[in-house]
Amino acid sequence: MGSCPAALPGSPAALSPPPSANMKLIVGIGGMTNGGKTTLANGLHRSLPNCCVIHQDDFFKPQDQIAVGEDGFKQWDVLESLDMEAMLSTVRAWLSNPQKFARAHGVNVQPGAPDTHILLLEGFLLYSYKPLVDLYSRRYFLTVPYEECKWRRSTRTYTVPDAPGLFDGHVWPMYQKYKREMEASGVDVVYLDGTKPREELLREALEDIQNSLLNRG
Repeated sequence: MGSCPAALPGSPAALSPPPSANMKLIVGIGGMTNGGKTTLANGLHRSLPNCCVIHQDDFFKPQDQIAVGEDGFKQWDVLESLDMEAMLSTVRAWLSNPQKFARAHGVNVQPGAPDTHILLLEGFLLYSYKPLVDLYSRRYFLTVPYEECKWRRSTRTYTVPDAPGLFDGHVWPMYQKYKREMEASGVDVVYLDGTKPREELLREALEDIQNSLLNRG
């Protein structure tokens, strides 16, 4: 996490909560692989004051701890592949002292901004770990159609390259499984269309976050 850059033109006035605001907002940016999560998270990070980001991908367990499943593939796309306790501890560190957390992660706490701090959590299984689910103030879920998702995935280079057949044999089925479980458990999410232009998605999310801040103010 680098220092917080200047906000997008015109965004500070539109996004600043009331001067008396004193609040913490945790925003989830979840959804399918290659749905645009990181791009949206980076755009929000640049546009919101006193904003930090935690990426779920930073909590993958070492490769030798990833099991091989009945589908024959390394189980990267399951919750057990992630150290979610460590991620939760990181979120709690932010909750206990967002100013200290921001400084430790190179984010400049803006003295002229209202005392509002925002934490973005970005990842593909944000809403499947129960201890985290109730901490979100807002939960976004990005989706793209199967063919688009598969094409985007094929253009990406990963530290651990995709094995042949991984997308259809493991990645896509696990996405569908966790999405069904999320919906069955009644987790309230705001669905976003990941095929929209990134500027439109960013504007949509910014306006929604502003409304959340105003409603909490």
